Amino acid sequence: MASPVEITAFRAGSEAEVVALIVGIQAGEFGIPITAADQPDLADIPGFYQSGAGGFWTAVADGAIVGTIALRDCGGGLGALRKMFVAPAWRGREHGVGAALLADLLAHARAAGLEAVMLGTTAQFVGAHRFYEKNGFVEIAVATLPPSFPRMPLDTKFYRLTLGGAA
Repeated sequence: MASPVEITAFRAGSEAEVVALIVGIQAGEFGIPITAADQPDLADIPGFYQSGAGGFWTAVADGAIVGTIALRDCGGGLGALRKMFVAPAWRGREHGVGAALLADLLAHARAAGLEAVMLGTTAQFVGAHRFYEKNGFVEIAVATLPPSFPRMPLDTKFYRLTLGGAA
Protein backbone atom coordinates (compact mmCIF):
# COMPACT_ATOMS: atom_id res chain seq x y z
CA MET A 1 0.00 0.00 0.00
CA ALA A 2 1.25 3.46 -0.88
CA SER A 3 2.24 5.80 1.89
CA PRO A 4 -0.04 8.71 2.74
CA VAL A 5 0.53 11.96 0.90
CA GLU A 6 0.80 15.23 2.78
CA ILE A 7 -0.04 18.55 1.11
CA THR A 8 2.16 21.35 2.45
CA ALA A 9 2.95 24.93 1.56
CA PHE A 10 6.16 25.31 -0.43
CA ARG A 11 9.21 25.65 1.77
CA ALA A 12 12.56 27.18 0.82
CA GLY A 13 15.14 24.50 0.21
CA SER A 14 12.97 22.31 -2.00
CA GLU A 15 13.41 24.36 -5.19
CA ALA A 16 15.63 21.81 -6.97
CA GLU A 17 13.19 18.97 -6.28
CA VAL A 18 10.23 21.05 -7.49
CA VAL A 19 12.04 22.03 -10.70
CA ALA A 20 13.15 18.44 -11.33
CA LEU A 21 9.58 17.16 -11.04
CA ILE A 22 8.04 19.88 -13.23
CA VAL A 23 10.66 19.95 -15.99
CA GLY A 24 10.90 16.16 -15.91
CA ILE A 25 7.20 15.91 -16.73
CA GLN A 26 7.14 18.77 -19.24
CA ALA A 27 10.26 17.88 -21.23
CA GLY A 28 10.94 14.26 -20.30
CA GLU A 29 7.45 12.79 -20.35
CA PHE A 30 5.65 15.04 -22.83
CA GLY A 31 8.55 16.23 -24.99
CA ILE A 32 7.67 19.90 -24.57
CA PRO A 33 10.75 21.98 -25.43
CA ILE A 34 10.96 23.89 -22.14
CA THR A 35 13.63 24.22 -19.47
CA ALA A 36 13.79 25.67 -15.97
CA ALA A 37 15.40 28.77 -17.49
CA ASP A 38 12.26 29.27 -19.60
CA GLN A 39 10.20 29.43 -16.38
CA PRO A 40 11.56 32.29 -14.24
CA ASP A 41 8.66 31.85 -11.79
CA LEU A 42 10.39 28.67 -10.59
CA ALA A 43 13.48 30.68 -9.62
CA ASP A 44 11.42 32.79 -7.18
CA ILE A 45 8.46 30.72 -6.00
CA PRO A 46 7.84 32.83 -2.85
CA GLY A 47 7.98 36.12 -4.75
CA PHE A 48 5.94 34.97 -7.73
CA TYR A 49 3.32 32.78 -6.04
CA GLN A 50 3.29 33.19 -2.26
CA SER A 51 2.06 36.79 -2.16
CA GLY A 52 -1.38 38.36 -2.04
CA ALA A 53 -4.00 35.63 -2.43
CA GLY A 54 -1.47 33.33 -4.08
CA GLY A 55 0.23 30.19 -2.87
CA PHE A 56 2.34 27.19 -3.87
CA TRP A 57 1.82 23.70 -2.47
CA THR A 58 3.63 20.40 -2.71
CA ALA A 59 2.44 16.86 -2.26
CA VAL A 60 4.99 14.87 -0.27
CA ALA A 61 5.16 11.08 0.09
CA ASP A 62 8.00 9.16 1.72
CA GLY A 63 9.93 12.42 2.03
CA ALA A 64 9.82 13.14 -1.72
CA ILE A 65 7.82 15.74 -3.63
CA VAL A 66 5.37 13.87 -5.86
CA GLY A 67 3.15 16.78 -6.90
CA THR A 68 2.88 20.56 -7.12
CA ILE A 69 0.21 23.20 -7.64
CA ALA A 70 0.37 26.99 -7.58
CA LEU A 71 -2.02 29.92 -7.44
CA ARG A 72 -0.96 33.30 -8.81
CA ASP A 73 -2.91 36.30 -7.55
CA CYS A 74 -3.85 38.23 -10.71
CA GLY A 75 -5.76 40.97 -8.90
CA GLY A 76 -9.42 41.85 -9.33
CA GLY A 77 -10.61 38.70 -7.56
CA LEU A 78 -8.91 36.42 -10.10
CA GLY A 79 -6.38 33.69 -9.49
CA ALA A 80 -4.40 31.69 -12.03
CA LEU A 81 -3.86 28.00 -11.37
CA ARG A 82 -0.32 27.14 -12.44
CA LYS A 83 2.26 24.38 -12.11
CA MET A 84 -0.09 21.47 -11.42
CA PHE A 85 2.07 18.41 -11.88
CA VAL A 86 1.87 14.93 -10.37
CA ALA A 87 4.58 12.29 -10.75
CA PRO A 88 3.37 9.46 -13.03
CA ALA A 89 3.47 6.83 -10.27
CA TRP A 90 1.19 9.00 -8.11
CA ARG A 91 -1.50 9.83 -10.68
CA GLY A 92 -5.00 8.44 -10.61
CA ARG A 93 -7.98 8.25 -8.35
CA GLU A 94 -6.43 5.55 -6.18
CA HIS A 95 -3.76 8.01 -4.95
CA GLY A 96 -5.87 11.17 -5.02
CA VAL A 97 -2.84 13.46 -5.22
CA GLY A 98 -4.22 15.75 -7.93
CA ALA A 99 -7.59 15.97 -6.20
CA ALA A 100 -5.95 16.79 -2.85
CA LEU A 101 -3.74 19.48 -4.39
CA LEU A 102 -6.69 21.06 -6.18
CA ALA A 103 -8.90 20.92 -3.08
CA ASP A 104 -6.28 22.77 -1.02
CA LEU A 105 -5.80 25.41 -3.73
CA LEU A 106 -9.55 26.01 -4.10
CA ALA A 107 -10.10 26.17 -0.33
CA HIS A 108 -7.32 28.75 -0.12
CA ALA A 109 -8.74 30.72 -3.07
CA ARG A 110 -12.21 30.82 -1.51
CA ALA A 111 -10.84 31.81 1.91
CA ALA A 112 -8.85 34.59 0.23
CA GLY A 113 -12.04 35.90 -1.38
CA LEU A 114 -11.18 35.13 -5.01
CA GLU A 115 -14.13 35.11 -7.40
CA ALA A 116 -12.64 32.79 -10.03
CA VAL A 117 -9.66 30.63 -10.86
CA MET A 118 -8.45 30.40 -14.45
CA LEU A 119 -5.77 28.25 -16.04
CA GLY A 120 -4.00 27.62 -19.30
CA THR A 121 -2.70 24.28 -20.48
CA THR A 122 -1.24 22.65 -23.54
CA ALA A 123 -2.97 20.38 -26.05
CA GLN A 124 -0.77 17.45 -24.95
CA PHE A 125 -2.17 17.33 -21.41
CA VAL A 126 -5.39 15.51 -22.36
CA GLY A 127 -5.64 13.79 -18.98
CA ALA A 128 -5.40 17.18 -17.30
CA HIS A 129 -8.22 18.53 -19.48
CA ARG A 130 -10.50 15.71 -18.28
CA PHE A 131 -9.45 16.31 -14.66
CA TYR A 132 -10.20 20.04 -14.80
CA GLU A 133 -13.56 19.50 -16.54
CA LYS A 134 -14.54 16.83 -14.00
CA ASN A 135 -13.79 19.36 -11.27
CA GLY A 136 -16.07 22.05 -12.69
CA PHE A 137 -13.70 24.06 -14.88
CA VAL A 138 -15.25 25.26 -18.13
CA GLU A 139 -13.21 25.81 -21.29
CA ILE A 140 -13.10 29.46 -22.36
CA ALA A 141 -11.85 31.33 -25.43
CA VAL A 142 -8.42 32.92 -25.29
CA ALA A 143 -10.06 36.26 -26.16
CA THR A 144 -11.86 36.24 -22.78
CA LEU A 145 -8.62 36.16 -20.74
CA PRO A 146 -8.06 39.34 -18.75
CA PRO A 147 -4.83 41.27 -19.37
CA SER A 148 -3.58 40.32 -15.88
CA PHE A 149 -3.68 36.58 -16.68
CA PRO A 150 -0.11 35.20 -16.89
CA ARG A 151 -0.35 33.46 -20.26
CA MET A 152 2.40 31.03 -21.21
CA PRO A 153 3.37 30.87 -24.91
CA LEU A 154 2.80 27.09 -25.10
CA ASP A 155 -0.73 27.23 -23.63
CA THR A 156 -3.53 26.66 -26.13
CA LYS A 157 -6.50 25.68 -23.94
CA PHE A 158 -7.93 27.85 -21.18
CA TYR A 159 -10.37 27.09 -18.38
CA ARG A 160 -12.28 29.03 -15.71
CA LEU A 161 -13.91 27.98 -12.45
CA THR A 162 -16.22 30.50 -10.81
CA LEU A 163 -16.02 30.25 -7.02
CA GLY A 164 -18.62 30.81 -4.33
CA GLY A 165 -21.52 29.24 -6.17
CA ALA A 166 -21.95 32.14 -8.61
CA ALA A 167 -22.85 31.25 -12.17
